[in-house]
Amino acid sequence: MNVVSKRKWYFLLSALVIVPCVISLIIPPALKAGIDFSSGSAIEMTFIEDITEHEVRTALGEIDHKESKVQQMDSRTVFIRTKELQEGELQLIQAYLTDEVAEVTSVPNVDTVSPEVAGETVRNAIIAVLVAALAILLFISWAFRGIPNPLRYGVSALLALFHDILIIIGIFSILGKVIDFEVNAMLIVGLLAVAGYSVNDTIVVFDRIRENVGRNIDRPLAESVNISILESMGRSLGTSCTTLFALVALYFIGGATLKEFLLVLIIGTVVGTYSSIFIAAQFLVLWEQGEVGRFFEFLRLRRRRVRSSTN
Repeated sequence: MNVVSKRKWYFLLSALVIVPCVISLIIPPALKAGIDFSSGSAIEMTFIEDITEHEVRTALGEIDHKESKVQQMDSRTVFIRTKELQEGELQLIQAYLTDEVAEVTSVPNVDTVSPEVAGETVRNAIIAVLVAALAILLFISWAFRGIPNPLRYGVSALLALFHDILIIIGIFSILGKVIDFEVNAMLIVGLLAVAGYSVNDTIVVFDRIRENVGRNIDRPLAESVNISILESMGRSLGTSCTTLFALVALYFIGGATLKEFLLVLIIGTVVGTYSSIFIAAQFLVLWEQGEVGRFFEFLRLRRRRVRSSTN
């Protein structure tokens, strides 16, 4: 079975997924930011009897909180996201909901994020992802220093990781526009976890490539890559499937606060497994065969023609 020869189909499949993701990210807002990234207050409130989202949302609208997002966690508990609460507003909300909906059983749990903290969270998230990417590039390049062109392995792993992160963020962008899905700090935590999982899966394939290249240095890289993929595919798919089963189970039986994190991991497991086998390893072959250089040469010549035509 020649997996490598079908690489154009793998890239086409990725493009079909990535294009709508990029379009969604271009259309503002790219992501529907939750309070961690946009400031505001989150309230978890439990009532003494069964209530509905509609009842709570209607009552909040009557006291100047129409913009509030209400998510029902169970028959008696709701999660409310609203603008940053001022002094005394929480007590007003609790008293009004007690009068109009049902009695609140305990003091609500409240988290408030100011605009300054939200901005710092965004900056720290970007820095964390960039530092992780740089560390991955340096580590893989060092780990594969015993074979020709070790930097290519680091760059290929990083491209596969960028592929995964772009798809995950794009899907969350689409969800934000379609079902009003908000993203918070758990998205960043999930992305870093996916980065570790995806790179680990990629290294498994790359390590097998290194072994096969070392055994027969004269064999074409495309052939070594194909053999390595076939040898490691069963392990990668088996590990990913068992991980995926556990994550899906947790998503449906776990708490509402974990769902965003688990959804990132579910998407990341699927996309990361695909990219480690069908994207990262294939990019190595493209680079070895000079197709990457020809692509950039094509872009350079095309830019020169455009400049000539404008002059």
